[in-house]
Amino acid sequence: MHISAKADYAARALVELACDTSRPLTCEAIAASQGIPFRFLKSVVGELRRAGLVRSQRGCEGGYWLGRTAEEITLLDVVRAVDGEVITLRGEPLAGLDYPGPAHALPSVWRSVEERAVEILSGTTVAQLVRSADRVATA
Repeated sequence: MHISAKADYAARALVELACDTSRPLTCEAIAASQGIPFRFLKSVVGELRRAGLVRSQRGCEGGYWLGRTAEEITLLDVVRAVDGEVITLRGEPLAGLDYPGPAHALPSVWRSVEERAVEILSGTTVAQLVRSADRVATA
């Protein structure tokens, strides 16, 4: 299994934004806090903006805010915003995958793995991740 750097950085940026919704955060601040390469994060945040997961504010007081509440943003939303498909095989979606002969059953296993991943990702919100972080910080 492979979780892309884009998906990881996008999720970390959203959690960072969700921790303090009183003001916008710059990409520089998020990158520094999370140890993410700034230039890469800037392109990832652009994809999140296009997907409506973040919104931007220009100017000297500018930066990024969550585009929806943290309770409404799931990790599935994040993965689909930056990667498209949850799981691919050599870059192709699993939907039409079919093998001949003895390997005929294998594509259904790959699709089951994807279904389980979708179930986990869609059941995990940014708000849950923030609450987890808060519990760790206060322990």
